[in-house]
Amino acid sequence: MEATSAQETRLRRHLALVALGRAPADRLLRVGRLLDVHTLTWRADQEIAIAGNRIAWTGDAGTYPAKSAERVDRRDLSAVPGFGEVHKHIESSHLTPEFEAALVIPHGNTWTCEASHELSNVVGHRNLDFWLEPRKRGSPLKIFPLPGSAVPPTAWENSGGHYGAAEQVAFMADPRVAGLDEVMDWPAVWDASNPSHERLWGMIEATLAARGVVEGHGAGLTDPASISAFAAAGLASDHEAATTAEVWQKLVRGIFVELRVHAMEDVIPGLLTSGLSDWSQIAFATDDRSASDTLRLGATDHNIRTAIRYGLAPEAAIACVTINPARHMRLTPWVGSLAPGRYADIVLLRDIPSLEIAEVWADGSPVAAGARYLAPVPRIAWPDWATRTVNIGRDLTAEDFRIGAAPGRATMHAAVLRPFHWADDFLVEDLPVTEGAVQRDAARTITKFAIIDRHTGKGGVARMFWRGCGPATEGTALASSLGHDTHNIWAVGSCDAAMAHAVNTVAAMRGGWALVVRGRLAATVRYEIAGLMTARPAAELDAEMQKLYRAAEVVEWMHEPTYSPRWPKGFPERLAFATLTCSPWRWVLVAPTEAAPQGLVNVRTGATHPVVW
Repeated sequence: MEATSAQETRLRRHLALVALGRAPADRLLRVGRLLDVHTLTWRADQEIAIAGNRIAWTGDAGTYPAKSAERVDRRDLSAVPGFGEVHKHIESSHLTPEFEAALVIPHGNTWTCEASHELSNVVGHRNLDFWLEPRKRGSPLKIFPLPGSAVPPTAWENSGGHYGAAEQVAFMADPRVAGLDEVMDWPAVWDASNPSHERLWGMIEATLAARGVVEGHGAGLTDPASISAFAAAGLASDHEAATTAEVWQKLVRGIFVELRVHAMEDVIPGLLTSGLSDWSQIAFATDDRSASDTLRLGATDHNIRTAIRYGLAPEAAIACVTINPARHMRLTPWVGSLAPGRYADIVLLRDIPSLEIAEVWADGSPVAAGARYLAPVPRIAWPDWATRTVNIGRDLTAEDFRIGAAPGRATMHAAVLRPFHWADDFLVEDLPVTEGAVQRDAARTITKFAIIDRHTGKGGVARMFWRGCGPATEGTALASSLGHDTHNIWAVGSCDAAMAHAVNTVAAMRGGWALVVRGRLAATVRYEIAGLMTARPAAELDAEMQKLYRAAEVVEWMHEPTYSPRWPKGFPERLAFATLTCSPWRWVLVAPTEAAPQGLVNVRTGATHPVVW
């Protein structure tokens, strides 16, 4: 949509004249078939009249009532609307938006509802400046930002931003803002004693007042009472549902389900068997997918093909990435269908069942042919507020990671977590003491994990012991500035000095990954934008990631199965997600705050506990 309602109105006054034949079209595109996603039917031999970057008219070939400056014949292809992302963190591709466009548009993606609490926790009030800048510079990817509710994620954390009602009122004044990003702190929504309760409800109120959409995060909510409360609170969607039973329970209570690809094997056949005939309350969400995985698997086109493979009709699958998310996000005047007034974003298919993409058009012009991106990538000199976001304030040393023991003790009790630890209580282990410091225990796969404050310049370090992750190899550590959702730096290692080396390397790069093996820096990946992204092509970033993976192959990585099926053996990349503090997590490690000086806090109750005693 245009930046102001006055600009949008002027454009639509012209579109009406073009549709009536009182002004010429700029381009007339003829296609063999056109999918009407409103009725899920195909219309044969159609023409699309384009004026500027919008569709002005559609109808049977040869019946457009005016002239056109150009005619394009694609009668051998079938047209469907540009694909949309109902819920995606572009930050998780680790590419800035202009390079994200070059990656995903050849896969049919022309618009994204950006769930921006990742960047929000880094750049604070500059959130919209970042997401809207590439479009100003000519990028064809439409981004509809949803500022984050989880800024910070809980009342016991600090980050680079703090959003409440006043901030959300200001954000919602921009017509391109679709609503409020996923409300993840569910306990704070229903529990009035939670310190985040009023802040969250202030943001919800500001969103509803502007007729925006309040996105939800219903992880762990499977019983009817909790699901009903979630819906009653105005949380309109959930992208965490993973089983047929859970999806059904949420659908029947009016929740819009944003289905992720890893749940499709169970959910799509299950819903079909259950007799679901109306899929309009379902969209496909990519959520988090790296550039490397997109290069390997695809973007939203991969989600569509997966759904088709598990039995969904192609027309319904395409609706789940076009009209369904557009309706949910209240964006139908601009995206979601090949209809007058919408952006002229068109995916031309050579084959429908296999979703073979021949061309992608955006803003009324071809922008991709096959896998090749045709549009120029704007070169943006991102300012300091986007590039200088990792602020530890000093170089760390091994001493920063030492966990001291009480005088005279040979062993100490230690609070221990493990990846995706959703239990009510932390684990307790007795660990040996050497020279006054509590030690790791590789035989029990117990290593040291730390989170370092990157936002305030104070360089605070919270450290404790984790089980079932990290390196067993001596002198080895891994650190990253990608730590959902505050994106403080985290480090895991077999050696305190190696942990300090890895963290200092990440800070010097302004963000990214650093792997130290046997005391020497083995590999790095640079995320110089907000410590989350890089302003480089996807292939260049992927090449760096592959070097990191190869360097990690020489390391012996500890592993212990947890009750999360998404905790694999090997290089612990998903530790970035194990630092989450949203529901259903309970005990977590956060960067030191006044409320949690050692960093170990129960984010449901606010209780804190020493890491050793």
